[in-house]
Amino acid sequence: MNILRVFVAMLACAVVGATFVSAEAAPRAGQLMVVQAVPGLSVEVSLDGRTVSKRAGTAAVLGPFDVSPGSHVVRFADSSGEVTMTSRVQMRPGASSDVVLHLPAAVGAVPVVHVYKTPGAPIGAGKARVLVAHTATVPPADVRVDGQTVFTNIANGEFATAEVPAGPHEVALLPTGAITNPILGPLEFSLAPRTVTRVYAIGNPNNDSMELITSSRKISSDGTVAPKRVDTGSAGLAGKPGAARSAPTTSWTELLLGLRKYPAVGR
Repeated sequence: MNILRVFVAMLACAVVGATFVSAEAAPRAGQLMVVQAVPGLSVEVSLDGRTVSKRAGTAAVLGPFDVSPGSHVVRFADSSGEVTMTSRVQMRPGASSDVVLHLPAAVGAVPVVHVYKTPGAPIGAGKARVLVAHTATVPPADVRVDGQTVFTNIANGEFATAEVPAGPHEVALLPTGAITNPILGPLEFSLAPRTVTRVYAIGNPNNDSMELITSSRKISSDGTVAPKRVDTGSAGLAGKPGAARSAPTTSWTELLLGLRKYPAVGR
């Protein structure tokens, strides 16, 4: 009898242990958002064959939807059946991506779909991360922030990303090389600390349909702490080659000058 009880107890422990290991090994779900950025269009949107919106109008942001790691299919269809676009998205555990339906710059072009992966790595204190995507029906454009051109010649479908100080800022989209008569803006928006904000410029200036679509999510800290004081040095050391320097403060525009441009990711 004692042997039987010991055997049952060992079997129970094995089952509990196996369940714990299985639960711990389960991959984290990813998050998928869908953005409808085509002016004047209403579409039905389905995810893996399940309808998530019957009439997604211009600037509609759907989700986030929790999805398992692996391949997923997003389908767009208008009421006439003339616009049917399908995008296959590969999701990693815990990752986040936006699927964006928009118009290219070419006259008379049909909508296209691009996937933008959220840059969700941990971030420092007092900072925010932005992803700016050109999904408007205009030629390559410049981004002007707080009155200064900080990135040039972003083509339709391309995007740029950077870490910037959190807080309020003013953004405008201009034809490449121009400093006046913006295509869009200036528009004001605020970035919360330790967030990643995706910004999509959409529409066509010819019919006054230009606007920005934004969505944000929290991201984790990288463990750094914002300094309470920044020393500037003394005795002229800051100006001597090889002298130790204190970390300078950095403005939004200085950081955005380090924006990296990326090509569009196809459907």
